[in-house]
Amino acid sequence: MNGSKPLFFSHHLQVLESGHVGEARRLTTALGRTLGFAEARTAEAAIIVTELATNLVKHTSGAGGHLLLRPVAVADNIGLEILCWDKGPGMINVAESLRDGCSTAGTLGIGLGAVRRLSPEFDLYAAPGQGTALVSRLWSSGMPESPAALTIGAVCLPVCGEEECGDAWGMKLSRDTTLLMLADGLGHGADAAAAANRAVEIFQEQEGVSPAELLELIHVALRGSRGAAVAVVEVAHLRRSVRFAGVGNISGTILGEETSSSLLSHNGTAGVHVRKIQEFTYLWPEDGVLLLHSDGVATKWKLDEYPGLRWKDPALVAAVLFRDHQRPRDDGALLVARGAVQKERV
Repeated sequence: MNGSKPLFFSHHLQVLESGHVGEARRLTTALGRTLGFAEARTAEAAIIVTELATNLVKHTSGAGGHLLLRPVAVADNIGLEILCWDKGPGMINVAESLRDGCSTAGTLGIGLGAVRRLSPEFDLYAAPGQGTALVSRLWSSGMPESPAALTIGAVCLPVCGEEECGDAWGMKLSRDTTLLMLADGLGHGADAAAAANRAVEIFQEQEGVSPAELLELIHVALRGSRGAAVAVVEVAHLRRSVRFAGVGNISGTILGEETSSSLLSHNGTAGVHVRKIQEFTYLWPEDGVLLLHSDGVATKWKLDEYPGLRWKDPALVAAVLFRDHQRPRDDGALLVARGAVQKERV
């Protein structure tokens, strides 16, 4: 691990060849130890990642796929989220592919069924000819006893060729509210990353302020930087309401089973020029899904074009939409939040 990166930095690997499998295994082992996992749990995480990376090499006709390792936390319980996606052949029979011990030639022989068995939390989305996305979460001390009211899924990656991502995001979870922020630094590269990361710092430092007040503080703090498009969202679960404030081209949508609301941002760039900061209030549906993304993800996606996806883990929703709608010439970030879903547990 790079010691200069914060503990909860996401680690991304594009898996194209067999050498990347060992790289993924070593990264997972190092990350598990850094997170304080027991050796047995670290070994399980390494087995899962090795199997997934091997499958990406063997079954995507050279196109490969992606692994995203993201440390997560619920209260004092630290976990590791393993998110994998590809544009490979998908699965004709998902149930058969998940049968314990079912493995195609050349893999470790443990199969996706054993990956599911080793995963305290597991979910998968696949369709024939349309690729596969899979999420596994492992925890340092068993499953969280009090899961967060909203589950958050996220993919945030730099444009190809850049080490630093000009998009950044943050979240704060409490019993009654969930606060999310997404920043898209102008352009890409180190200067864009500096602006976006500074926005996250201000977001994390502040307590007890509204989305509009927080956006104003970020705007002031970013003066002299390249600037960023920024959006702040507060979901009040018990009041069934959403407060939103944004400037620039961050896109936000609240989806109910039969409703859709677009979140309104004003023109401008935080830290450079903001004409108006205004807070809007929306209804949070009982079955609500919140999607928030930078302009590195195209806006023409339709969740209902993916049968059953809205009921999957938010990490899978983020991975599938990012996979299919990422704009290749820009950094991209996509956040998905929804109420707790029924996950498979061991």
